[in-house]
Formats: sequence, structure tokens, C-alpha cells
Amino acid sequence: MADRLRPLARRAAGKGLRFLTAGALATLAVSAAAPTPAHAATLVTSPDSLVNTFVGTGSNADYSAGNTFPGADVPHGMVQWSPDTSSRPNGGGYDYADSDITGFSLTHVSGVGCEAAGDVPILPITGAVGSSPGSDDESFSHSNETASPGYYSVALGNGTSVALTTSTHAGIGQFTFPASTSASLLLKLDSPDTPYVSSTLSTVGSAELTGSVTSSGFCEATNDFTVYFAIEFGTNFTAEGTYGSTSAGPGGAYVTFGTPSSALTVTARVGVSYTSAAEAQANLDAEVAGKTFAQVEASAQASWTAALDKIEIAGGTSAEQATFYTALYHSELYPSVVSDADGSYRGYDGGVHTVASGHSDEYADFSNWDTYRSQAQLTALINPAAASDMAQSIVDDYTQGGTLTKWGMNNGETYIMVGDSGVPVLADYYAFGATGFDTATALSAMEKEQTTDTDVTPGVTYLDSFGYLPTNSIYGCCHEYATVSTQLEYDIDDFALSAFAGRLGDTAVQARFQNRAQDWENIYNSSSGYIQPRHSNGRWMDGFDAKLITSTSSNDFAEGDAFTYTPDIPFNIAGLASLEGGDSSMAGYLDSVLSGYQGLASVAGTQANLGNEPSIEIPYEYDWVGEPYKTQGNVRAIEDELWSDSSGGIPGNDDLGEMSSWYVWSALGLYPETPGTSDLAIGSPLFTEAVVSAGSGGKTLTISAANAADADPYVQGLTINGTSSSLAYLPAADLESGTTLNFTLGSSAETSWASASADAPPSYGGTAGTGVAEPTGAITETDTGKCVDDAGAGTSNGTAIQIYTCNGTNAQTWTVAPDNTLQVMTDCMDVTGGATTAGTAIQLHTCNGTAAEQWDRNSAGELVNPASGLCLTDNSNGATNKTQLELETCAATEGQIWTLP
Repeated sequence: MADRLRPLARRAAGKGLRFLTAGALATLAVSAAAPTPAHAATLVTSPDSLVNTFVGTGSNADYSAGNTFPGADVPHGMVQWSPDTSSRPNGGGYDYADSDITGFSLTHVSGVGCEAAGDVPILPITGAVGSSPGSDDESFSHSNETASPGYYSVALGNGTSVALTTSTHAGIGQFTFPASTSASLLLKLDSPDTPYVSSTLSTVGSAELTGSVTSSGFCEATNDFTVYFAIEFGTNFTAEGTYGSTSAGPGGAYVTFGTPSSALTVTARVGVSYTSAAEAQANLDAEVAGKTFAQVEASAQASWTAALDKIEIAGGTSAEQATFYTALYHSELYPSVVSDADGSYRGYDGGVHTVASGHSDEYADFSNWDTYRSQAQLTALINPAAASDMAQSIVDDYTQGGTLTKWGMNNGETYIMVGDSGVPVLADYYAFGATGFDTATALSAMEKEQTTDTDVTPGVTYLDSFGYLPTNSIYGCCHEYATVSTQLEYDIDDFALSAFAGRLGDTAVQARFQNRAQDWENIYNSSSGYIQPRHSNGRWMDGFDAKLITSTSSNDFAEGDAFTYTPDIPFNIAGLASLEGGDSSMAGYLDSVLSGYQGLASVAGTQANLGNEPSIEIPYEYDWVGEPYKTQGNVRAIEDELWSDSSGGIPGNDDLGEMSSWYVWSALGLYPETPGTSDLAIGSPLFTEAVVSAGSGGKTLTISAANAADADPYVQGLTINGTSSSLAYLPAADLESGTTLNFTLGSSAETSWASASADAPPSYGGTAGTGVAEPTGAITETDTGKCVDDAGAGTSNGTAIQIYTCNGTNAQTWTVAPDNTLQVMTDCMDVTGGATTAGTAIQLHTCNGTAAEQWDRNSAGELVNPASGLCLTDNSNGATNKTQLELETCAATEGQIWTLP
């Protein structure tokens, strides 16, 4: 196995590169120690041999770990057989800093920041099983660890060794025991990374086990899912048993293979399914029964060679090539196949279905908030058939579960993150060539979700009623937070929907949603120059600081702040630049955002966080404002400083390959900035040549740069299919027909190249909606005709809301807002202290979107505060002016029936 061993602590990025400020962009700093690239005469022929599966398993300076795993898998496989270490921090299950392995589990999720998967950990132990075997773990050293695509092995401190390889639905493990007092395998059924719910286990003869594990709780999700498994051992066990049994099932199990007098290797063939134990057995039979470990490993390696050969590169340093192919490897792990070998799968409705005719597989594990930015486009470009199946899977999730996939894990929706990101993912797949799915149902689903408050689009109807999403609004739905980020995502979703509709020929839908996508303008404050939180009465949120989440509200932005979210208008950067004061002002803004890098350790910061999705498109926006040389310099600095061929080589959670796909695109010198289109912003290629198998029919995208080198990121000139081009983007038509780009690069910025406004990539503007007119006028007590009044026309929090003879003043002029608030004098009718008890006084208070300011009018004409279930009441029944209104039990009596404007 010596030929498998690869350096685990490769040369870090440390080339002396730092972020590029406005004054330093003219020269890219490279340390004298940086190696001269060895330009390859031919394209790489064995890309799988360059992959370092340990990249991303360790920390990355101030950034969070990539949270990847090093174990065995195949492209988009259902089985990811990999070690879990003692800190077991996330869905990857493996921390490079750990020195103990707790087990080798069958499922993992690469790059997520929450605990996930880690189902059915298997651990070899020697000696007596003991009374609490589930707490066992074993030491290991990286020097005794080997991994490559489709293969993993390690020697443990207890004298055992493990080798793993997989197919799509199955795998083979070799567990070698020394001569010992006892040789056993533990199955830790109650220790998946997500919370354990229950388990089952059955023994079949003296060499087989079948069972299941049910778990839940990915991030904040509560849905359960069940993974079924079947295991066949090549050696009969001499004893077996369970431990930790409860009403939920056994906590774990063990099988013992006697007391070997010499080294004993036990082969375990496993099959996995999300449908049934019988299907797990069938998957085992279909893919690994009767096959040797070497045969399955060779097949896994071949599948990776085929996947990685979709992009062939030449040139660059060995470390750069390894970083590139490792990033491509991570980009090709997910989404994962969820259907069984015979095509059956468990859908989002809980029922068992069969993969639709014309499709090969059903897919799951869609981290769509992350992957719509570049991973979906990459998959569609190089593997349109699989991407079409992925798109159909999202549509199937809609027809079976009621919504397009938001963040789908296994056979259920988790509702993690904000926006309706299944929309841009579908549009991205289609734009980049994956057109083989039910587009009519997809378009219908997109329209429905973008115009109806659903579990994946809470509050989306406010875009039509207000023209924006009010801060801290009460949606009455799941996973509601980060109103500003949510609106920007809805705007991106609207634009992606419009682009998709346009490609399908529905120009009416295209125009409607391209216009509504411009609603971001309604939360752009021209006085501050930032996207800001805005209340339902139009008032900007108090205490605003663009660079700090905490001075506004943690409920306004998702994993960022206004400073980094303001540029998040990827479909209309020209429109944003115009509001910022022009291209030069916009470039200056980008300079300030990119003046340093902020790690996730403190989240709220004054710089872009290039280890997290809301910031990763920012460096490419210079292409839109006449300074593409800054895109070229900044992207190269990010590649060199934050990425490397080492355990800490990914800056931040890889999020099912999204961060890695950013690197792949960037190293090619291109980036899909605008969701729903195939427009590609131009950066700077890292390699002397790259040949991308683009779509079907043998089309290729060839990128040549004879003098490409790390220190030469600046474009001096470009030809597209032999014709000189000054465009800062590759037009969609060129990508779709197959094309050749030939770059001339240099070490100093060519500031005039692609600097004209006509050279900028397309921006897609329109007319922002302004919302609907809100009813305004008096709120009267139906029985007496008296009016609800703001005492003394006060504007201070705590001013009494009272009953008074109608006089037509501003103190009695109420607005009935679509978010169920009642507003007067630009503030809201509020339950004092948010109390939920009868007798609580009603006051005027700054609108804050809390339940204390919500009023639902029922069929009896009462105004019900939903937080308490109590009604707005005039206890004087109109007899006494200046009586302060209160909460009382709803009885539909005098003093509780109201007429609204």
C-alpha cells in the first residue's frame, strides 16, 4: 500500500500573498521563495492520483474548518464510509487535530457546520467486549493513514487495521485483527451525529446482520429519517449480542470472531438504503456480492477518473494541480443518490416511488442556499445527464412533499437557511445544459412558491403588499429569520425564475418577476449607501451600523451584515452601482469590503468573509464597474492565501462542495455570477491550459494561457475563438456552442482592458414594485361610533391608546398594514410589555414586528392579539373619553367590536 501514501501536510499557501487594497492592486506580491511553475507539456492524465482527501478536515487560521471527510466514496454515492474522530464536530465527522477514532460510519455529509449522518459506526476492538462498549475509541496516527478517491485505510493503536472502499449503494471493509484474546466489531447504533431516535437489529445466521437507525435534528430541523443496512461477514462470528437496549431499540451491537492465533482479516460487505432493509440487502447483492475488495476499489477509482477527467489541466505547480483536483473532487460528492439500485426510493411524502422513466437516479442532500452560487452550474456543465436527474429530483420533492427542495437531507426537508433556493438551482441547471426534466411543473412550482407564503417562502407575499420584506415580520411559518437576507434571496429567486421562464418562452412571467426582483431598491437607503432593515411603516431601523450585526439585530442578516450583503445583487450590479454614485464609487465600495478578510470566528466584521457564501461573489463585481484587473488580482490573492493542498486548505465550511466549486471556476478564470443565466464573468486562469467537457455532443470549453503563472494574474489580452475580445465576460452563446479562450497574462495590471462600460457583463434591471395602497382612516367602535385615539397625539413609547370622540385628527388616522400591525403617527398599537394576561393596557410603541403588535380581525369583528388570544377592549363601552384600551377575554360584546378603515 506504500504507493497510496501521500503527504498529509503539504506546502501551505504561504506565498507571501495578502489581500489587495486599492493602493496595492497594481502589483501582486509573491515571495521570493515561491517556486517557478513547471509548465506541463501535456494534460494531466491521472487526476485521481492528485486528490488529497484530507483537505478541509483541519482548521484554516481564522476561518472555520472545511468539515470534509477523508473516507471512501464514489461520485454522488449514497455510501460515504469514513472514520469519525473523538470530537466529531460536524457532518464530516472527522477533525484532523484528533488522535482517536470512535468508529467508521457508513454515511457522512461533507462540509456542513451542523452535526449530520454518521450512521452505523463500526469499530474493531480486541479483548473482552466489556460492559459499556459504546464508549470505546481507538488511537491512530496520520502516519499510519492512507486515502485516495474511493479508498481509505488506517492502522489503529489496538493493533487492528481497517481498509474501506465503496460503490454507489454499498461497500467492502477489511478489518484485520492481530493474534489476541478476542476479535470483535462494535456497531454503535445509538451514536449517529444527529440525535438518535431508535434502532432495530436482526441476526441472519452466523454471518449476517440487518437493521436500521432512525435519527433527527439536522441543524434545527426536527424531521426524522431512517437508514437501513445489511452486513455480510466473510467470517462466521462465534458470539454476538447487543448492549444499551431500551424501548427505542439496542444502543449497539457486537459480533466476535473468536480468538485468532494469528492475524485474522474479516471482510464485511455492506449495503445501505433509505427504503427498507430488504433494499439494503438488494443493493449489497447488486454491487459488491461476489466481488473482491480490489475489484470494488478499482471500480471506484475508475469512476473518479471519469468524473475528474471532465476537466483536464496542464501547467501550474504540483500543489496547485492537487488543490484544483481536490476541489473538483469535493464538488462532485453531492447531491447524493437516494434511490436504490433497482430505482426505488422513499419520497418526501413518506411513500416508496420508482425513478421516473428517462432518468437514472433520484438524488438527495441539496444544500441549495449554498450551491446555487456555483456548484449547480459546474455539475450541469460537465455532467448534464446527472444534473437533469438532480433537477427532476427537486421537482419530485415538490410533487410529493409540497415544496421545492430548500435544504433537503435524505428523504426529508429541513428548511435550513433563507430564501427559496431550489428556484435558482433549477434555473442554473437548465442554463448550463441540464434540460432533461419536467420544466413545466418546475415553472409552475416556482411561481406558486414565489407568490404564496409556504414553508420555504415565509413572508414572500410582503414583496407585493409592501414592495419589500419588513424587518422582524411575523410570518407565522417555519424557520423565519434574517429578513433583509431573506428578501435579497427572494429577489435572486425572482430573477432566476424570470430567466428560467424566458428560456422556456414565457415572456409574461419573465417580465413580471424580473421587475419584482428589483425590490431590493426599496431596502437600499440612499442616505447611507447600504441595504438596510426597514419597518413596515417605511421607517429605517434605528441604531444602524453596516459593519456590525449586533447594533441592528441578529434577526436581519444571515451569516453576514449590511456591509457584505449590500453587494449581493448579482443580477443587477449596474443598477446597484448607479445608486452608489457610479462605477467609480461602486469600485471604491468593493475596495473597502475587500480590504481584509474576516473569519467566521467572530462573524460580525468589517471585511468580506471569503470563507462563506454571501461574500464569495464580491471579487468578481469589479468586472461590472470597469476595473476587471481588481477581480484578477483579488481572486488570485484569495486562491493563494486561503486555499492550499493541506488539511486546512479550505476556508470555511465546504457546504456540499460549494466553496470548492468556487475554486474550480476561479482557477479556470471564469465565474457564474448571475444565477439563472450562463453568463460567465472573466477572472484569470491559473493553468496554462484547461479543457472542459462542456455538456453533451462532445463540446469543449478550452482555456489557454501560455504564460500563466502564479505571479501573472493580470489579463493583457484575450481572444475568443481567435477573435480579439475586450469583454469582461464570456457570452452565453459562446459557452453553449463550445469555444476556445486564449489569454495573454502578465504580472502588472492592464487597467484599460475591458474597462469600457460596453465591456461589462450584462445586468438585468427593471421596475421595482412599490407595494399596494394600505387602508388608512379611523378605527371606530362599531356600537358607539367612537374612535381609537393616540392620547395627545403623542409620539413617545408608552403613550396610551384610548377611546375618544371622533375628530379626524392625525391621532385617529390609522393605517392597517399587511403585516397585521395597526399604525398611527408612524408607530404601532402595542400590548404593554408583550403581556398575555387580561387587563394589560394598550400603548403606542415603536414598530418592532413582535407578536405584541399583531392584531387579527375575526369574523365577529373583534381585534385579536394572536400571542395572547385576547381581544382589544374598551371597558367603558364608549361611555368615557380617554379610557385606555386593554386586553380582555374575547366575548364579542360591546366595546370589543371594531370597524377598520
